[in-house]
Amino acid sequence: MMKKITYILGLFSMLTFQSCLDMEPKTQLADTNYWQTPDHFKLFATQFYGWTVDFKQLDDSPHSDVRSDLRTGITLDVYSNGTNSIPSSDKTYTNNYNRIRQVNTLLQQAEGYAAPADIETSVGEAHFFRAYCYFDLLQVYGDVIITRTPLDIDSPEMQMARNSRDEVVDFILEDLEEAIRLLPEANEISSKDEGRLSSQAASAFLSRVALYEGTWQKFRNGGQNNDRSSALLDIAATSAHDVIESGFFELFAPEELGTEAYKYLFILENDKSNPAGITKSGNKEYIFTRRHDPTLASIGFNITQGRLGNAVYVTRKMANMYLQSNGLPINPQTWDYSKVDSEFKDRDNRMSNTLMIPGHTYWGTGGGRIDWTGSAEEIANASHKNFMPSTGTGYFPHKWCCERDGVPTGMEAYDYPIIRYAEVLLNYAEAVFERDDKISDEDLAISLNLTRKRVNPNMPDLTNAFVSANNLDMRTEIRRERTVEFYDENFRIDDLKRWKTAEEEMPMNLTGVKWRGTDYETKWSDASSKTMDAEGCIIYEQGRVWEEKHYLYPLPIDQLKLNPNLKQNPGWE
Repeated sequence: MMKKITYILGLFSMLTFQSCLDMEPKTQLADTNYWQTPDHFKLFATQFYGWTVDFKQLDDSPHSDVRSDLRTGITLDVYSNGTNSIPSSDKTYTNNYNRIRQVNTLLQQAEGYAAPADIETSVGEAHFFRAYCYFDLLQVYGDVIITRTPLDIDSPEMQMARNSRDEVVDFILEDLEEAIRLLPEANEISSKDEGRLSSQAASAFLSRVALYEGTWQKFRNGGQNNDRSSALLDIAATSAHDVIESGFFELFAPEELGTEAYKYLFILENDKSNPAGITKSGNKEYIFTRRHDPTLASIGFNITQGRLGNAVYVTRKMANMYLQSNGLPINPQTWDYSKVDSEFKDRDNRMSNTLMIPGHTYWGTGGGRIDWTGSAEEIANASHKNFMPSTGTGYFPHKWCCERDGVPTGMEAYDYPIIRYAEVLLNYAEAVFERDDKISDEDLAISLNLTRKRVNPNMPDLTNAFVSANNLDMRTEIRRERTVEFYDENFRIDDLKRWKTAEEEMPMNLTGVKWRGTDYETKWSDASSKTMDAEGCIIYEQGRVWEEKHYLYPLPIDQLKLNPNLKQNPGWE
């Protein structure tokens, strides 16, 4: 029987499709001999885990920060600057529907299974992953076709119109509620099933979906809650609070790593990857991950060498978002930029945990740490000694960059956080504020202030009194915290879309370091030929546009030809 299961999984991987909903004839997949034991359902569901976001999607995805206003590269991104056009085909569309069919196949077979309690977890996983795929489709295209069964070429649904956005969201919420009911608690997952979904992972994802759609609806209603946005925001707050109350997760903040805990969170491996020798087992922040192993499943992507002082350029807008160490925003007009490292002083420690400071030493896979002591021998081995920007925007990240020595390209093995506890905390804070148009200091204390102070123990709490005394805006500060915490984790462009602020933020020039009147004039002298703005900052890209149509992607031409009832998204006709 195991050979048959292996064969059928191989068959699924080889299927070819005429359209997003076209499938091979049902006779090829209807053999119920493949669905006789719980292990068959579990094995089939295992393939779903290969669909999740991974490191490659940081640079190539509709959700990537490279398509936002926070980072850029050598090649200007057409989605970021508003020059993308209607594609002939789109794998985001076809891949998701191919996957939805496979989920529906499992759910269909489960309906007739004699002992449903024995396959509850696999069914829960199926409901989660169907929601996962539909949420991706919703974010990218808006209205999409809902299908609850595996469709065949001759199915009438093949020519149906798209379901409304509200129907799609409600369908996703129903799937996640079912997943929450069926999946095990996080503390009930056995060691052999470590990495599989928990009920709390489904609750955390529910908070993401409900916050996304609750704010999408609110800010398309003049910034005012209606019944639907209020209900969605309440779901977001409640489901996030459920995860918080479970007590199963906590922010990664080991005392031994101090103010560098944020940095090392993202490069944890079971080989020594940080000064304290903490391994993946010491991380209780990751709720659901794409798991990697140095032998069986390395990252397989140029994650360290592609970022560390290389071709990933961070924008000045991102650098300016980091607070001062006193909890207040900087004023770019008066902040000290005279030295190449001046702007990094007295700032939120996540700035130095994320961005490379000129003049500092950095280790990578091509010149890594020896013993994490900062010894002369270790410094001599560093891949970037006395780092000095000389290209791009002048801002470079070291988030996601391994410090272990001698690791071949792509052989890093840290896990990708699909959902982490920090998101749950910030989902809660934002959902409460947007639902109620206010948030208590008590709610801030159990959510946002935990992420704010993870590596900033002396930074003042964000409180209502602090906001009032310093003429701040609570919404702005909640959004700032989210942006800073999740830089380069595929949130920014979707956040701008749901807040409906993309038309303000995205057309802005992408600028770099302040060059004129600073030490950069001598240390990066050949930048003198670059275009500068009135403040003397490098303009990396200008002439950017954002139209209303860019809030949704266009449907691909091949799908519109196959089903004219789909109709194109507004503005792309």
